[in-house]
Amino acid sequence: MSAKLPADYKSFVNDIKERIYKAQYDALKTVNKELIRLYWEIGKSIVEKQEKLGWGKAVVETLAKDLQKEFPGMHGFSAQNLWRMRQFYKTYAGNEKLSPLVREISWTKNVIIFMQCEDVLEREFYLKMTKKFGWTKDVLIHQLEAGAYKRFMTNQTNFDKTVPEKYRHQAKLAVKDEYSFDFLELNDEHSERELERALLEQVRKFLIEMGGFFAFVGSQHRLEIDGQEFFIDLLLFHRQLRCLVAVELKVGAFKPEYAGKMQFYLSALNDHIRLPDENPSIGIILCKDKSRTIVEYALKDTKKPIGVSTYRLTEKLPRDLKKYLPSPEEMAERIKLLD
Repeated sequence: MSAKLPADYKSFVNDIKERIYKAQYDALKTVNKELIRLYWEIGKSIVEKQEKLGWGKAVVETLAKDLQKEFPGMHGFSAQNLWRMRQFYKTYAGNEKLSPLVREISWTKNVIIFMQCEDVLEREFYLKMTKKFGWTKDVLIHQLEAGAYKRFMTNQTNFDKTVPEKYRHQAKLAVKDEYSFDFLELNDEHSERELERALLEQVRKFLIEMGGFFAFVGSQHRLEIDGQEFFIDLLLFHRQLRCLVAVELKVGAFKPEYAGKMQFYLSALNDHIRLPDENPSIGIILCKDKSRTIVEYALKDTKKPIGVSTYRLTEKLPRDLKKYLPSPEEMAERIKLLD
């Protein structure tokens, strides 16, 4: 018969386990930093030799073979990866802000970022977001393909004022500035009910376009307030944010009164539908078109988290977002908020 354990033994064991996990994590971080430092130094050496002695491709390929022969159990010394080390060093050398950040994420994620991002601010965004939220390689690739950087810079929400800081950036990434519903067989002239019905018939594709972390709760979700009935077009749940998301569909241009109606829905959801462990609800108003200035004024003093997006039906290139991007100075300020 085993001896009876003390009452606080379980919490003691859990504390030891947490310390072990933390030690393992810290060890992995240390190994990763050393690996990145090694790759940085190799890339630097290759660049210096090329600049001073004019070494070309053949020398790098020979170096790869010699390193693979000397260290047969180590991966990462292929000719392709050596060229990546060279590009890695050239990309960040002299950048005092980003060069420390690259040591905080894995080599694979670094390669994805410096090879696919167009400029310094975009790289800074993905470096910080990958570190901050622990994005896996697949999540990082998905965010790049979905244009998370431009969406973060151009989307129109009031989340900076209405969403708690701990999940504000995730919320902003969850709302696109524009959605493509080119999988729907609808004419340009369609009603809100026809749009809703078509989305429900293609609900799997709809949820994928919304971003992958949404789950469908219902359509024409009924709310009863003081004896009156109200219906939310679509009600979703975001698994990462752990909150209900009310979606209102509008086949015309955005109108300021839509924001007031959405605030009403969100208050009712929070009071009557939201579970105790869920975060406050978020609203998305999906319109055929919008004036960005009118949206800014409509959301300026609202107290509930609301995003206003547009949708398109035809399979054409997305609207050029460059004209909506803030100035480089404003973009740099927004990225500072990610720290």
